[in-house]
Amino acid sequence: MANFTAADVKALREKTGAGMMDCKKALDEANGDLEKAIEIVRVKGLKGVAKRESRTTENGAVASLIADDNTSGVIVELKCETDFVAKGEKFVAVADALAAHIATSAPADLEALLASEIEAGKTVQAFIDEANATLGEKIVVDRFARFADGYVSAYMHRTAADLPPQVGVLVELDKENAEVAKDVAQHIAAFAPKFLSREDIPAEVVENERRIAEETARAEGKPEAALPKIVEGRVTGFFKEQVLLDQAFAKDNKKTVQKVLDEAGVTLKRFSRIRVGA
Repeated sequence: MANFTAADVKALREKTGAGMMDCKKALDEANGDLEKAIEIVRVKGLKGVAKRESRTTENGAVASLIADDNTSGVIVELKCETDFVAKGEKFVAVADALAAHIATSAPADLEALLASEIEAGKTVQAFIDEANATLGEKIVVDRFARFADGYVSAYMHRTAADLPPQVGVLVELDKENAEVAKDVAQHIAAFAPKFLSREDIPAEVVENERRIAEETARAEGKPEAALPKIVEGRVTGFFKEQVLLDQAFAKDNKKTVQKVLDEAGVTLKRFSRIRVGA
C-alpha cells in the first residue's frame, strides 16, 4: 500500500516540476518522505542531463529586468524543449533569477556568465543543470544583453497569451524619453532590424548585396547603362529593410526611425532584440 497521498504527489510536482510518474516513483523510494523524494528527483534528473544534450531547444522565454531609475537593464534568453515547460512557473522563475544575476554581476560574455556564482558555491552552469534535472528537459541559457550607459528600457512581447514573452527588446537612449524608448522598442520587436545604422554593416555584407543586385539586374535583361542606378536603388532598399534608422516607423510610415528620434531630440545608442529560438 502506498505510503503517500495524491496531495504528496502534487506537492512534489510543484516543488520539482517533475512528471507525475517520476514523482510517484520518488515518493515510493523515499517511503513518503517529501524532502528525500525531492533529493531523489534531483539526483536522478541530474543523471539524465548528459542524455538530454543532443535534444533541441526551440521553446523558452525572454526575461528582462530594468533598474527603477532606467540607468541599466537586462534581457536574457532561456530555452527549453517544449512550450509546456516554458510556461511553467519554475522555468520562468529560473529565467527571472538569471536576469537578476546578470543585472548585478555584469558578466562580459556567455562563458563568464556560466562560470559566475549565482549562489554561494554554485555557478550559473550548475544552477542551469539543476533546472535541467528537476524539469526533466534540456535547459539552455543562450543569449543575453546588458546596457548601463544611458536611459535603458525594454519591451517584451508574448506570441501567445499562455506563454511567457518570446521576444524581448532592450534599447538605450542617450537621455530620458520613456515614450520614444517604448515606441522604438516595439518597432524593433515587430520589424526585426539587424543593424542600428548603415555604418554598423560589415563592408563585405554591403558588397555582397551590391553583387547580388547587379547579377539579378543583368539576369533580368536590364540595360547596361541603367545598371548603376538600379543597383544603388536595390542596395538602398536593403538598407531600408535591415537598418533600424532607415526603416519606416511603425506608427507613422511617412517618417523614418531616424526622423522620429531627431524630432524627439534623442539618440538611440544601441539595441538588442532576442526572439526565442531565432
